[in-house]
Amino acid sequence: MPISSTRTNLDSSLADGAAIDSAMGNGSAADFFALLKPRVMSLVIFTALVGMLLAPVPVHPVIGFASLLAIAVGAGASGCLNMWWDADIDAVMHRTVNRPIPAGLVSRTEALSFGMVLSFCSVLVLGVVSNWFAAAFLAFTIFFYVVVYSMWLKRSTAQNIVIGGAAGAFPPMIGYAAVTGSLNLETFVLFGIIFLWTPPHFWALALVKSDDYARAGIPMLPVVAGPDATRLQILLYTIILAPFGLLPVVMGFGGLAYAITATAGGAGMLWLALRVFLRREGPLANRTAMQLFGFSILYLFMLFAVLLVEHIALNSGLITSLSLMKG
Repeated sequence: MPISSTRTNLDSSLADGAAIDSAMGNGSAADFFALLKPRVMSLVIFTALVGMLLAPVPVHPVIGFASLLAIAVGAGASGCLNMWWDADIDAVMHRTVNRPIPAGLVSRTEALSFGMVLSFCSVLVLGVVSNWFAAAFLAFTIFFYVVVYSMWLKRSTAQNIVIGGAAGAFPPMIGYAAVTGSLNLETFVLFGIIFLWTPPHFWALALVKSDDYARAGIPMLPVVAGPDATRLQILLYTIILAPFGLLPVVMGFGGLAYAITATAGGAGMLWLALRVFLRREGPLANRTAMQLFGFSILYLFMLFAVLLVEHIALNSGLITSLSLMKG
C-alpha cells in the first residue's frame, strides 16, 4: 500500500487527537509503567550491566545499582516520550492501539510531563552517583531516541531503524562509562553487535506488520522498498552480523563459551535469514519471519548473557586468587 494512500487514515486519526490530548488520565501505576516500554527497558538494563562488568576496575555495589537504575529510568523516559510523540500513529496501528495514550488511560500532557521528569532525574542521578560523562552520554541517548529517531527519522526515511537503532546500542557504552568515566574499543564492539542486529530483528517484524505501518503512513522498508528488497537487506545485515559477533573472541574479552554461543547463534541467524529470503509467499513466509524475529531476541540475549557469566566467573577467580595470596 503506497504511503500517500494511507494519509487519509492517519488524518482521520488526528480528528481524535483532541480526545487523546484531553484525556482525563485515569491511568493506574501499571499504565504509567507501560509507558516506559518495560521489555525494551529490560534489554537496556541487561546490556548496560554487561558494559559495567567489562570495566577493568571494580564498582561499589550501591553505586553500580544506582547507576544501573538511572540508566534504566532514562531508557524508560525515552520510551515514554516516544509514546507521547507517536500517540497519533499508535491510534491507527493494530499493534499499538491499546497503548495507554491511544486507549485514553493517560493523556499526552501527562505522558510528556512524566517523561521529562524521568529524563531529568535519571541524568541528574547518574551524574551525582557516577560521573558526568556517563550522565551526558545518557542525556544524548535520550535526545537521540526521542528527537533524532522518533521526531525525525521514523516518519521521513526507510532507514529510520538503521540510524535510529544506535540509541538502543548505546547502553553497554553508558554502563562502561558509568564505571570508568571513559570508553574503550570493547564497548564499540558491543555497540556494533547491537547496531547490526537491530535491522534484521526489526525488519523481520516489519515484514509481517507492513500493513500496519502503511496504514499509519510510516515509511518502513517493506512499505517503501517492498518485501523482497527487505528480505535481501535482512540477509545482508545478517551476513555481516554473524562474523562480527565473534569479534569479542578475537579481541580477547570473549572466552570459549562465548565463541561457541556466537558461532552457533550466528549460524542460526544466517539459516533463518536465508529462509526468510527464500520464502516469499503465503502464511509460511510470515511464520518464518516471526521465527527470525523471535530467535534474534534469543541470539542477542545469549551473547550478552555468556559474556556476563564469563566475566563474573573471571572476576570471582581473580578474587579467589588474591585471597589465597593474602592468606
